Amino acid sequence: MSVSDWHLPDGTALQLAQEVPVALVYDGVAQAVMMASPADLEDFALGFALSEGLISDPAEITRQEIAEQEAGIEARSWLSAPAGARFAERRRATIGPVGCGLCGIEQLEQARRVLPRLDPPDWRLEPEDAANVLEALRDQQPLQDATRAAHASAFWQPGRGIVALREDVGRHNALDKLMGALARAGIAGGSGALVMTSRLSVDLIQKAATCRIPVIVGPSAPTALAVREAQAAGITLIARAGRGLSVYTQPQEAPV
Repeated sequence: MSVSDWHLPDGTALQLAQEVPVALVYDGVAQAVMMASPADLEDFALGFALSEGLISDPAEITRQEIAEQEAGIEARSWLSAPAGARFAERRRATIGPVGCGLCGIEQLEQARRVLPRLDPPDWRLEPEDAANVLEALRDQQPLQDATRAAHASAFWQPGRGIVALREDVGRHNALDKLMGALARAGIAGGSGALVMTSRLSVDLIQKAATCRIPVIVGPSAPTALAVREAQAAGITLIARAGRGLSVYTQPQEAPV
C-alpha cells in the first residue's frame, strides 16, 4: 500500500502518501537509498539501473527480489556477469533524499554525463497537443488524487495516448519506475514522449536521453542547463513559457 490513513484533530479522515527508505541493491551492494513510495519497486530497480547506466539492456538483470526490513525495503537485483563486472568498478553506496537526482555520483565531473545524440522521431507533438496530454495525465493519477502528494511520469505514443504511467512521492523515482515499466513491456523509448508532472531539471533530461526518449513534456519552466542538455542530445523539449506551453528545443525538424 502506498497510502496510510490519518485523522486530523477535528476528526477529518485523510489518506497520506507513504514515504519509506528503499535501498536499490545490485549484486549485494547498495547503490542508492531513496525515499520512495513502496509500489512498483521491481520497475524502480530496473529503471534506475537503465537510466543511470548501470546496465544497457533489461536482460542484464537476471533476478529480482523485494525484501522488507525493519528500517525499510531492499529492492535487490542480480546482474549478469559482464554487467556485474562493470558495476563492480563503480560500486559505491550513497543515501539520497526525495529530490536527489545525482545519487551515486562522487565527483563533480560525473554530474555532466556524455549523452547520446538521438535521432528525430517520425512524428511531431505540437504544444497544443502537449497541453491535452498533460490534461489527460491529470485524470490518471490515483495516488495524487488520494493524497495530493505524488508526482507522475507517463509515456505517450502518437495515435495511442498515454500507454504507461507510474507515481511516486519523488519525481526521479516516478521516472525510474516508468523506465522500468517500459523496458519490462518492451516499449522502445523512441516510440513516444515522456510526460512529467514536475519541473524539468537536468538530471531528468539525462535519464530520458540515456533511455533514448526524443520528446519531453513538462508543466513548468525547465532550468537553463536542462534546455542546453536537451538541445545537445537532440531532444525536443516542450514546457511552460508564460501562460502556455512552448517548444524550447527542436534540434531537427521531424517529418510532417
